[in-house]
Amino acid sequence: MIDFSGKVALVTGGARDIGREVSFALARHGASLAVNYFDNPQDANETVQFIMKTGGKASAIQADVTKPQDVQRLVESTLKHVGPKIDVLIHVVGGLVARKKMEEMDEAFWDTVLDLNLKSAFLVCKAVLPHMVDGGSIVMFTSQAARDGGGPGAIAYATAKGGILTFTRGLAKELGPRKIRVNAVSPGMINTTFHNTFTKPEVRQRVAGMTPLGREGEAPEVANLVAFLASGAASFINGESVEINGGIFFA
Repeated sequence: MIDFSGKVALVTGGARDIGREVSFALARHGASLAVNYFDNPQDANETVQFIMKTGGKASAIQADVTKPQDVQRLVESTLKHVGPKIDVLIHVVGGLVARKKMEEMDEAFWDTVLDLNLKSAFLVCKAVLPHMVDGGSIVMFTSQAARDGGGPGAIAYATAKGGILTFTRGLAKELGPRKIRVNAVSPGMINTTFHNTFTKPEVRQRVAGMTPLGREGEAPEVANLVAFLASGAASFINGESVEINGGIFFA
């Protein structure tokens, strides 16, 4: 049974797309939510208002999770406005930024992508862990790109998401004595703003056609997996990355 009653969850990037659906799923199962956003307060407020209208508790908190001072403020605001401790951390934040091949990349672009996807995970976990209860749970977001190298111009992104795989496993070992479980989800082609922005419609159609289930995934499907991994229903799953791609790729 998935039950987050009395628990506090922090969802980075929790205001839209998969992050929004994760926030909804955790709230639906009883969690009080800190919904982090970067630059779109309208999305964050809509997410929070929906949770509150359906009987949940949530607070929108702005922070750039690539900056240590912002991350610290995010954690402090969570403790102040949502609850005195943190039980669940879902780190959704990440992105491709742009498709660039090696000859098109400079050091600044590489650093931007690695900071957004990998450094942010380090900063958030480091800030949250002193306030996470023993027996808590963390769910990270990697990608199918971490396994297969990604599509054209996604080397930096795929590298960062590969780092998340290793970070998840190492952290799971380190936090085992505190009974804090650390897992990851690895989405394939999911119908989100990410692919609306970076993937051509004909490519999406082709990938969907190659997928055994014959379609793209949807954000609520990913959110349901995240809720399971974060919950006591997954109490002996630790250091794992679960592929969610309709069967187009097997790790």
